[in-house]
Order: sequence, then structure tokens, then C-alpha cells
Amino acid sequence: MAIATINPATGETLKTFEPLNDTEIAAKLDLAGKTFEQYRKTSFSERSQWLQKAADILEQEKANFAQIMTLEMGKPLKAAVSEVEKCALVCRYYAEHAAGFLADVSVNTDASHSFVCYQPLGVILAVMPWNFPFWQVFRFAAPALMAGNVGLLKHASNVPQCALAIEDIIRRAGFPQGGFQTLLIGAAKVANLMTDDRVKAATLTGSEPAGASLAAAAGKQIKKTVLELGGSDPFIVLASADLEAAVVTATTARMLNNGQSCIAAKRFIVEEAIADQFEKLLLDKFLALKVGDPMQPDTDLGPLATPDILQDLDQQVQSAVTSGGKVLTGGHPLKERSGNFYPATIITDIPPESAIAQEEFFGPVALLFRVADIDAAIKLANATPFGLGASAWTTNNQERDRLVEEIEAGAVFINGMVKSDPRLPFGGIKRSGYGRELSIQGIHEFVNVKTVWVK
Repeated sequence: MAIATINPATGETLKTFEPLNDTEIAAKLDLAGKTFEQYRKTSFSERSQWLQKAADILEQEKANFAQIMTLEMGKPLKAAVSEVEKCALVCRYYAEHAAGFLADVSVNTDASHSFVCYQPLGVILAVMPWNFPFWQVFRFAAPALMAGNVGLLKHASNVPQCALAIEDIIRRAGFPQGGFQTLLIGAAKVANLMTDDRVKAATLTGSEPAGASLAAAAGKQIKKTVLELGGSDPFIVLASADLEAAVVTATTARMLNNGQSCIAAKRFIVEEAIADQFEKLLLDKFLALKVGDPMQPDTDLGPLATPDILQDLDQQVQSAVTSGGKVLTGGHPLKERSGNFYPATIITDIPPESAIAQEEFFGPVALLFRVADIDAAIKLANATPFGLGASAWTTNNQERDRLVEEIEAGAVFINGMVKSDPRLPFGGIKRSGYGRELSIQGIHEFVNVKTVWVK
């Protein structure tokens, strides 16, 4: 895949980039390794000041950064602005909390003094996706840099200007030149990076095949990985729910980022007693969405990021119909528009046991299932290889407790939309990956948890 900015709203190639050659990659690795030896000796106070400065830059120039995101991958501009603001938030969070998260912890033993300390590992490789091109990177970079690690970013090939902008933000904030570097390379180069002794660990957010490939390469070298992969998140609505609030949130949760989010609600599992009403309300909301130029402030739904994603999504929709599904609205690419536009789509009556019901739909397509009761809802929610997040709606405390206990996912949100928050750990189970980002758990992923015993 070429490394290029291709406007998904028009299909126009705006800028292309020459991938780094092996000599250039080696020079960046060398700089990262040398930088780490000095950077690890910096204080939390210094790192915190630099990270706060990065937050300042993000906030002051958010309009510019948002435009780059929208231009490269098509998210509505208002969502892109919010993404930049969230990046500033995670920078400030770790600038304020990292020292406490990584403070020595004394433990009473038979020693005169024993404690646990946390030390940086070194150069960490981050393989990041295009769908949240700033947020995915900063939620890795903020804790990694505060812990004393240095970063190498291999970003998705369709967001090179985002990748270079992030490196520039971190450099301008005051971090050493080799503290965070962007590698404009193709995916085929990643396995070789994992064989380099200077690269100590890796994190990847992306597809299941990409995660499996990185984990295999890292496993051969006995190196730590954190993987945040796909999701087919259930959105359960039981009869006791606040139906209007559930429908409003369901629409937002499915259309977030033009439907291209790992934690977007994808399978809507509704108790039979309220299913007709929910379906009608959801259809009304979907029909009211404005599809159009993502640069316009009133656009609700922009284009998908690439033509391949558009084609893959449409093939999944047609497979769902072949399996018995019924399309209530949408169901085909918008051929009257240039660019990668797919309308808001609802599909009902898909047999729950069909293969297509187990897949992740990465676009504005909602799968609607009807179930008899909470038992059937939980069973269907768990009937997928994924386990990232789940949203469930009820006003009954007993139902709430069962949903929290029995849903197989890294996060369960009751009466709210699944979202990432710097204060809470984020990640999945099953084929949605392993490890955690954010909160104290996120900063502990890429440190040496060292036991010290003194007599």
C-alpha cells in the first residue's frame, strides 16, 4: 500500500511520501537507542512539563490538526476537533499522575527494606491504525514517555501527515529529538523491527490479522506486546430501559467515526417486548442523519476511509442479506457521490447462528436482533469471538448485576455508550486482544516491575 494522503471524500491523491529505506530506518533505531540512555535519567518533573506543553500545542492548534485528520481519513470535522481535545486530556492526565503511578511501593518482608520499583524498558514500537489517527497514538505516547521509554510510531499508510504532525508536536513540546519518531514504512517492515535488540516491546491497535502477525514476530523474540484488536460490541436493550435515551445513544454509538470504531455498538440486541418500538425509533434516527462533506460542520456521516473498506463492508451487507437478513434502510454504496460513502444501514432478521452474525462490521451498519429475555440477550452478546466492550440498558438492579457479571468483555457500560477514558483501563479479552491501555494499568504495561530486597 502506498504511503499517501488520499481524500476519502473525493478519491483525490493529495500527497505521496517515499518510504524510509533500510539505512534510514537503521539511523532512526540508532537515534532511539542512544536517546533512551539519556532520556531515562530525566525527572518526572521534566517529562511532565514537556507533556503539558504538548497538551498546550494540541489545544492551541486543534483546528489545524483536525483538518489534517478529516482530509486523510474522512471523520466529520467536529469529531476530529474533539479527538484532538481528548489527546490533550490524556497528556495532562499522565503529566499529573505518572509520578504517583510509578512511585516505589514498600512491602514488609524479612528484609531490612524491600520494595517494588518501576523502570522503563527502552524503545517501544507502536503500530497504529487510521481510524483515530491522533488519539490512538497519544494514548500510547503519553504513558510511555512519562515512564521514561522512547517511542517509534509505524502509523497506517493512509494517514502520513497525521503521523508526522504528532512527531512534530512531541518535538516542539521539548522532548529530545529521538524521544518519539515516526517511521514512514509499510507493514512488511514491522517483523524486522521486532528482531532489533533495541526494540524492547510493541503495542498494536488494529485488525485481528495484524495483531496476530505482530504477536508472532514478537513471540519469536520473547518480547512483550499489548494488542487492542477488533470488536463486535453488543448494545443490549431490556424492557425496563429508558427507551428514548437508549435509541439516541444507540445512534451515536453506531455512527461514531462514520461507524469505523472498534468499540462502536454493532449488534443491537433488544428484548422482544420493546423491539418494535426500538426498531421504529432507531430507523427514524438513522433516516435523519446528514451524509456529506466531512469538512462541513453539520455533516453527521462522512465517507469511509478507503475504497477497500467500502467494498468489504458492502460485501458483508450482501452476505447478511443472503443469510436471511432484511435491510430496513441503506444497504448499498452511495453511487451518486464520488468518494467512499455508505449510508446509515439497519439489517434485521439475521440468523444469530450464521457466520456473518459473528463478524465485525466496520462502517455505519447496525445489526438488529430480537431476544425473548435477559438470558437470551446475554447468550447472544457472548456468541462472538470478540470481547472488547458492551453497552447494556436497564433500570432493574438485578438485571444490571447479571449483565456486569456475565457479559464477556473488557468493559461493560450500563445505560451509557462504551468509550475510552484516561482514568479507566481500556482493552479486551478473547480475540479482541490482551493487555490494557490508559489509567495506572496502561502505564504499567511497558515498565520493568523490579523487586528490590535489602538486608
